[in-house]
Amino acid sequence: MIILAATPIGNLGDASRRLIEALGSVEVIAAEDTRTTIHLLSALGITNRPRLIPLHEHNEDAKAAEIVELARGTDVLVLTDAGMPAISDPGFPLVAAAASAGVTVTVIPGPSAVLTALAVSGLPTDRFSFEGFLPRKGRVAYFTSLAREQRTMVFFESPNRLPAALADVVTALGPDRRIVVCRELTKLHEEVRRGTAAEVAAYFADGARGEICLVIEGAAPATADLPDGIAQVLSLVAQGVRLKEASTEVAEATGLSRRDLYEGALASR
Repeated sequence: MIILAATPIGNLGDASRRLIEALGSVEVIAAEDTRTTIHLLSALGITNRPRLIPLHEHNEDAKAAEIVELARGTDVLVLTDAGMPAISDPGFPLVAAAASAGVTVTVIPGPSAVLTALAVSGLPTDRFSFEGFLPRKGRVAYFTSLAREQRTMVFFESPNRLPAALADVVTALGPDRRIVVCRELTKLHEEVRRGTAAEVAAYFADGARGEICLVIEGAAPATADLPDGIAQVLSLVAQGVRLKEASTEVAEATGLSRRDLYEGALASR
């Protein structure tokens, strides 16, 4: 079978007993960086020396079928450099190939930068989305597309690009949107900086070091009533937008029922 195993995101003390037992017994490990895995084995005092297969973003599509076939006869432990495989890390093509081939996939759960940042952020945790790494270009348009998202949003970002990314948050979402930058989670120099977008952007204007998670507050629920929504739909229709698409757009923006908007606008025409 294939075993996806979460590894510490910083503090080695977060290695679970199940992870340590698996590292000490498996014969094959598919690793994002074999050097990191060798260091992890040494740091945890594990003497087992399994076969190591590189599995990273540049070869995972080509390697998936080979590893799936290998997993029919032995357990293959899948590791990334930190955190859970397949979550903005190598692993998804392998899991998809294994599921298609009928090979069992299981998980040794553990540390997750996404959930750690969300939990410590102080922003709502009942509903959230993970958006992965921020794009290198077109961030203002990207953030603008998320301006109406009501769930708390979690992102990864490079420390070198953080100042520019935070400036783009201010531009696209406004200076008062609450955000949190989590830096070096679980490590010695862990830092959690909370505040408005403008405040946090100013704090990190000169840059940052280490692994970065960015958490952004969701948009406030819309307060438009149905008559206002219908008026917005009719305005869009007057501009040439089809009634169905106009109803959908206003429903997404206001939280009103698309059906009520459509029927109300239809009756008003």
